[in-house]
Amino acid sequence: MDRWCDNQDNPERSITRTGTIVQSSLTELEAVLVIARRGKFRSAALELGVSTTALSNAVAKLERTLGVRLFNRTTRSVSLTEAGQQFVAQIAPAMQNIHDAMDAARSQQSKPSGTLRINTFPTAAREIFSSLIIPFLRAYPQVHVDIVTEGRLVDIVAGGYDLGVRRADLVPADMIALPLGDRRRNVVVATPRYLEMRGTPMIPQDLAEHSCLRVRLPNGAIHRWPFEKDGQSIDIDVQGAITLDEASLARTAVLASVGLALAMESDVRDDIEAGLLVRVLEDWTPPLSPLSLYYPSRRNPTAAFKAFIDFARRRSGGDDTPRPPIGPEAPAADVQPL
Repeated sequence: MDRWCDNQDNPERSITRTGTIVQSSLTELEAVLVIARRGKFRSAALELGVSTTALSNAVAKLERTLGVRLFNRTTRSVSLTEAGQQFVAQIAPAMQNIHDAMDAARSQQSKPSGTLRINTFPTAAREIFSSLIIPFLRAYPQVHVDIVTEGRLVDIVAGGYDLGVRRADLVPADMIALPLGDRRRNVVVATPRYLEMRGTPMIPQDLAEHSCLRVRLPNGAIHRWPFEKDGQSIDIDVQGAITLDEASLARTAVLASVGLALAMESDVRDDIEAGLLVRVLEDWTPPLSPLSLYYPSRRNPTAAFKAFIDFARRRSGGDDTPRPPIGPEAPAADVQPL
């Protein structure tokens, strides 16, 4: 946090044409760019890892130094002033050059360090956390991994992320993709007690007679449970006593025999093996599209970035390949169940 304080000893200074020393740190300039991109102080503060108050103070300090207001602020939104637009247009290329130079320097490091920012959706984050992220951090303890989970597709370059993880069919065509080979499958589960009380559904249509845990997607819609068998697909709008959007709550509810749940197999595998949960409708839940780790082409990848890609490649046994164009059948948004 102290990098946002009024820093009288900061060596990152520029000299105006009149020779006056302007004490504007790179962090303040970076703050302006992130706020302009995000459109909100809170979102920008989360991305930068600082408090909203600290970020606001940093921008106010820069505005006082420049003698102009860069942002129009309301209680609901933030927008650039005309002066702010011109300022951002001029500093953005310079800041990119600085970042490129820093990346080039970091690429010479012999020991990986620094921060890697990864954007993914919650289900995928849980899938790769134990199998990839934790083992990587054990191998490279000087690297910090910042994971941001979102249910919508984002531009990882515009968002300032190093890497993304999505379903293979949702990776943008201009990205380099590394398949992650773990098997993925949805499962419908319930406790033995629930099935004893309510019976076992044999086909998806039987769910109409059962209590099911309903899931609200990031876009606000209620997730329809997808099933497929012998080329026949059907989506069921299940009903039940609870609607939620948090996987840990879904697991707690299904273990309490509240109803049936649709979950990622990886989230409930231990419960199934322990006999706490039982699978049903197994022949209606085929394998899902695999995950891919993806990233843009980079001229000067950092040592941490190269180490992560190499580590992921070794664990998956795959190769980096450019993505083919996404066909028209691909979903427009990446919304995932629990």
